[in-house]
Amino acid sequence: MVKMETAELETDLSLFKYDNLEQLPPRYRDLEAEERTERIEAALEELGDDVVILGHNYQRREIVEHADFVGDSYQLSKEAAEADAEYVIFGGVTFMAESADIITDDDQTVILPSMEASCPMAGMAEALQVDSAWAEITAAAPDADIIPITYMNSYADLKAFCASQGGLVCTSSNAHKAFEYAFEKGDKVLFLPDKHLGENTAHRLDMEDEIVQWDPWDPEGKDADEVAESDIILWDGYCQVHERFQVEHIEAIRDEHPDVNVVVHPECRREVVEAADVVGSTATICETVENADPGEKWAIGTEIHLTNHLQRWHPEVEVLPLCGDACMDCNAMRQIDPNYLTWVLEELVEGRERNVIEVAPEEKELAEVALDRMLEI
Repeated sequence: MVKMETAELETDLSLFKYDNLEQLPPRYRDLEAEERTERIEAALEELGDDVVILGHNYQRREIVEHADFVGDSYQLSKEAAEADAEYVIFGGVTFMAESADIITDDDQTVILPSMEASCPMAGMAEALQVDSAWAEITAAAPDADIIPITYMNSYADLKAFCASQGGLVCTSSNAHKAFEYAFEKGDKVLFLPDKHLGENTAHRLDMEDEIVQWDPWDPEGKDADEVAESDIILWDGYCQVHERFQVEHIEAIRDEHPDVNVVVHPECRREVVEAADVVGSTATICETVENADPGEKWAIGTEIHLTNHLQRWHPEVEVLPLCGDACMDCNAMRQIDPNYLTWVLEELVEGRERNVIEVAPEEKELAEVALDRMLEI
């Protein structure tokens, strides 16, 4: 473990924190779908109320169909906390399982079926990297009170770091409220890791002229004078799924379907958000389609599996992927293979825990402070 420069925390890069990857045993690698489903159902019947399965909206159908709850990351963590289950199987990515571990009881164990399910955007803002940048940023504006805000899509140690510096966590739905909270407490905001959500939030608050981008990857791309003069500092991170969407995709689908409506996630580029009809979180996207009139057309600008789910869940609405064949799935979410789910469940039946996610006590305590501050807003 490495001690941070600007906070009383010890941590490490996620690459080393989650190096306990257990490979799927060979006997599980070639399971046929029918056999796999039967074995999952048998294991769940054996485990009963001792286990709850959470399926993120971006998970494939073979995971979602076995989930007790389906939704976005923080909503699922809350469902886990309210459940009595001893084991929480999170069909999501690492930071989501960490959030579940933070807010569930100490006697609940969180399991991520595959440790390879690691969000690339979360990895663009490792806590040790932000700690080093924080020293530079605060030195560039020594008289300013800078409040860090981290998006929920970040590791627990970054949430803890933000709490230690007076900051908080936000979701895509309440990012604007987090900004308002921060400006009540301080002079400037450092928002990470998603620059697109940060920019879209700044526009929502009519503060688009107050933005500067901090590129941790480019030593020449950091201007101390710009940091000193700007109120909103955006970390150069992004979602690899949502950054794929282009205005051209919206124009093309409107040419093909003149009566189509477009809903996109706020992790999309600014110009895509401006061109859409509705912008919102995965929950908002789901609600938009759910509340649509029969026969309406909606093009969905988010991860393709949610689009597929909405097509199944709401056959009365014509649901289209915004970028057609160019819409790909999330590489990280893809790692939660149904064969892995079969394996971890059958291991639990035998009394063995695999791929447990456990946040260090000090990290957990501080990360919970950052989450509590979010709930205050």
